Amino acid sequence: MSHVCKQLYSCKTYGKSFNQNSDLTSHMRIHTVFCCLCSKGFVQSFAVSCHCGLHSTCNNKTGEKSIKCDVCGKSFKYTSRMKRHYSMHTGEKPYSCDICGKGFSQMDNLTVHMRIHTGEKPYPCVACGKNFTVRSNLLIHMRIHTGEKPYHCKTCRKVFSSSSHLSAHRRTHTGERPYNCQTCGKMFISSSHLWRHMKTHMGERPYHCKTCGKMFTSSSHLWRHMKTHTGEKS
Repeated sequence: MSHVCKQLYSCKTYGKSFNQNSDLTSHMRIHTVFCCLCSKGFVQSFAVSCHCGLHSTCNNKTGEKSIKCDVCGKSFKYTSRMKRHYSMHTGEKPYSCDICGKGFSQMDNLTVHMRIHTGEKPYPCVACGKNFTVRSNLLIHMRIHTGEKPYHCKTCRKVFSSSSHLSAHRRTHTGERPYNCQTCGKMFISSSHLWRHMKTHMGERPYHCKTCGKMFTSSSHLWRHMKTHTGEKS
């Protein structure tokens, strides 16, 4: 009588054997050790100890310890901030909007998003009174009043008040137009240009001339029109 030798799948930690690999996989979950910083799982405790060392860095000058992301190497002073950052790598989005269902990796991003629905704009400009949903947008806006333009194009040396405006400008050199209209297929260098174009399909003209009442799809078109009343040359 011939004997059929079955392949056994063994757990290297406890020595327990299984007839099927799937049973071994299920068993392994029982004694998986997780990193308390990034929740990455390890079968053996010494492995997770070695892994945790990757998160820990020390400043040679101050002796102050910090926690490092093992994916990109970015360092953080607090564990909570490292965990929040780590979700960017895992794609985890545990915070969702109750109104539209959009998910976010960080609670701060959800808070800012909610202002789209509530209309809240807690950051006012002290110069003109315009309000903004986030402080970073207010700081960019303030450069209109101060004249500060810290971002410059290396190709033509033109300067801009924000990095997003510089990125859009660079596409005039490269010819890249990553934003396309789903209605007519026309391509644009920035999302703001696409949104302005979309208003032509929707018939929306929110900018009106206070002199003659003519309506426009964008503030730049209104500004250009206003020069016909003032006599100012473009």
